[in-house]
Amino acid sequence: MRNWRTCIAVLFFWSTTLFFSIPAFANGPLIAAAASIRPALEELSARYNQVTGESVRLVFGSSGTLANQIANGAPYTLFLSANTAYVQWLVDLGLTRGAPVTYASGVLALYSRPGLLGQTEDPLLALGYALEDGAIKRLVIANPEYAPYGSAARAALQHSGTWTQARQVLLVGANAGQAVQYALEGDVDVAFVPMPLAQLAELQKTGHLQALPNEIFPNVELDQQMVLLSGADQETHEFFSFLQSTDSRDIFSGHGLGAPTLANPSLQQ
Repeated sequence: MRNWRTCIAVLFFWSTTLFFSIPAFANGPLIAAAASIRPALEELSARYNQVTGESVRLVFGSSGTLANQIANGAPYTLFLSANTAYVQWLVDLGLTRGAPVTYASGVLALYSRPGLLGQTEDPLLALGYALEDGAIKRLVIANPEYAPYGSAARAALQHSGTWTQARQVLLVGANAGQAVQYALEGDVDVAFVPMPLAQLAELQKTGHLQALPNEIFPNVELDQQMVLLSGADQETHEFFSFLQSTDSRDIFSGHGLGAPTLANPSLQQ
């Protein structure tokens, strides 16, 4: 079991940190996507290939890192961010085509090792008590400077008044995938992670996993947007349309993402 979990952890790390994680001989548009939607987008790309016979190449990382790569000339043709801010930044730079589309609403989850926080309706209150008691030795979030889920985690801790204590045991992952990796390996007591990645890693089997309401990070939004980039070709446009279909929204939902605030019902398949 340990070896299996280690393999999954390594897969998380490399699939979410490499710039080009796709073989050079692969065909199709080069798509940049937030690490937090990896399981959903991999299923969607497989479904797209099944339906159309066309393929896309997927590169995952933190939204901020990918946005910086795009601003510096990376040859992506479509960008799926874990928030709206990085998309708007690229729009303002004149690096996009057409209007952004909200494809999902993110869900932040709190993972804790067995028996640490217990079953409670207010996990952040229980987290505060555990921090005061010294029961938490390591707490991980994604990098809040580049990963929207990291920003949401920091805002939740600040809102609950536990940020100062949490910083004393804080471990910062490069992105959401690495935060899940630490939790999967048992290297931390508490982790703030995206629900889709947490479900894929089956963290609920190794500890307690609870979705957190957006109200606890009032100054951070997790509406997730995608936008066509300057180099988008017809194949990219077709995949972009597919991602707005009813089938695609159902797949996003099945991976723990909320329904988009702004859906486009005119684009359905």
